[in-house]
Amino acid sequence: MTKIFNDPADFADEALAGFCDAHSDLVRQVEGGAVRRNRPASPKVAVITGGGSGHYPAFAGMIGPGFADGAVVGNIFTSPSSQQAYSVAKAADSGAGVVFTYGNYAGDVMNFGMASERLNAEGIRAENVLVTDDIASASPGEIGKRRGIAGDFVVFKVMGAAAEAGLDLDAVVRLGRKANGLTRTIGTAFGGCTFPGADQPLFRLPEGQMGLGLGIHGEPGLFDTELPSAVELGRELVRRVLAETPAGASRRLAVILNGLGSTKHEELFVLWRTVAPLLREAGYTLVMPEVGELVTSLDMAGASLTLTWLDDELEQYWTAPALTPAYRRGSVGFDAGVSEVAHEDSATEAADYSSTAESRAYAAQCLSALDTTASLLRASESMLGDMDAIAGDGDHGRGMVRGSAAANDAAATAFERGAGAGSVLIAAGDAWADKAGGTSGVLWGAGLRAFGERLGDAETPTPDVLAESVRAFADRIAGLGKAEMGDKTMMDALLPFTASLEERIASGIPVEEAWAVAATDASAAAASTADLRPLKGRARPLAEKSLGTPDPGATSLAMVFTAVGPHFTAVPVAAVTN
Repeated sequence: MTKIFNDPADFADEALAGFCDAHSDLVRQVEGGAVRRNRPASPKVAVITGGGSGHYPAFAGMIGPGFADGAVVGNIFTSPSSQQAYSVAKAADSGAGVVFTYGNYAGDVMNFGMASERLNAEGIRAENVLVTDDIASASPGEIGKRRGIAGDFVVFKVMGAAAEAGLDLDAVVRLGRKANGLTRTIGTAFGGCTFPGADQPLFRLPEGQMGLGLGIHGEPGLFDTELPSAVELGRELVRRVLAETPAGASRRLAVILNGLGSTKHEELFVLWRTVAPLLREAGYTLVMPEVGELVTSLDMAGASLTLTWLDDELEQYWTAPALTPAYRRGSVGFDAGVSEVAHEDSATEAADYSSTAESRAYAAQCLSALDTTASLLRASESMLGDMDAIAGDGDHGRGMVRGSAAANDAAATAFERGAGAGSVLIAAGDAWADKAGGTSGVLWGAGLRAFGERLGDAETPTPDVLAESVRAFADRIAGLGKAEMGDKTMMDALLPFTASLEERIASGIPVEEAWAVAATDASAAAASTADLRPLKGRARPLAEKSLGTPDPGATSLAMVFTAVGPHFTAVPVAAVTN
């Protein structure tokens, strides 16, 4: 259990600040994460790793010569926002382009993808390399759906060394994807991890059991089995990974036996005593193997085995020197480049809002809706987190609290500066996406922005416009998340709500009654997701475990839409002057 913390909500931020101070010779903190202390003297590709906190030394611990140029750091087990990724990339770019590399999780894919679009639009070439090494998370026929776990380390190392050697962006990206295609991992958990401030782990295992096929975000294994001896466990891990040997693979392996957080090095060495001979007996040469903690999951007890089949090209970069706070290999001879001290950005000028008195009056109601949302989610954090922990990483409650609180604060600031209803919701959406992180964060943020864009700042919405705004919210989320009815996501509550609201408003039912009925429909639809198997997101690999539990995203959406109805449907009593 994590025992050293202040406010649990600040744990990730405080850990990053402490890390950057302790290793100020190699890294410096920037908005959204950290970058190398010294910029290269001449342009080189910037390799930027990233993801949620809780995996140290991944991701910031890998910053330095021969490895990463920067790391984007989200909240615990939560993808960083697109703004964070953009900010770190801007700080790390030296003129040769940037490449984001990260595990294949929906929130990371969306946020790093949006940051890349923004960078490319500004003339900074940006690419993405996803890691999909976890053989337990999808079948061989669906490799593109697999998540990234400890294989991250090999892919990141190859890319960082290639960039350090002066290869261009296309070559670095090609090597990263090549390394990923030849990397396989299987993991097992002996016990769950515990969030700072939580009084129990995200999951527990029966006495004498282990969970095979774990994730690194606190997810339990795909199935529980009897805890074997070290010899039996080593045989099982080797058997499962070698069963996925790529066609035409070499006989030389990069091997990582990785601890998940509280499994001691001595235990890993006992396990290695079985793993290494088995691989050698299978005809493999082990090239600079690593045994230790490289990609962790807070204080989870567990281990994973990663194999990368090397060719001459990949081996060159796997064995290349590196100098980072958490990982050092060989002797790094490098140009220290130009020391750069972090600078403060100039203060952002207050936005110049143009809004009518009618829209300002409705904006006050939107602000009340956001305040109600933030209060509701604070009270529901534990319930939503427990629901999410059944087949996910348990962070849904915390992410929703962070997002809604940031949205409420940003909306209040915009309102004080004269914003109308649309601009208040746009400010809320942008803040929600930036501070919540994760899939739900980017989706709620994008949806609120779309809602606000349709409302505008000119008038109080008619019932038809309110329905169109909700439809814009739903369409934006559907376009980003690509989920459909039956996938066991927030869409299973959002789409019934939207359709019900549109139908009843079209039939002439008063808007407050139409919203209330639609909210009831959404709540029923959210409850019915207990019977579904998830087809999207982190819960998908643990589909069987999620049966009987409603989807937390659908549940929270139905709760919020029920609570905010009176605010969005009431007619403003009086106009607020600009």
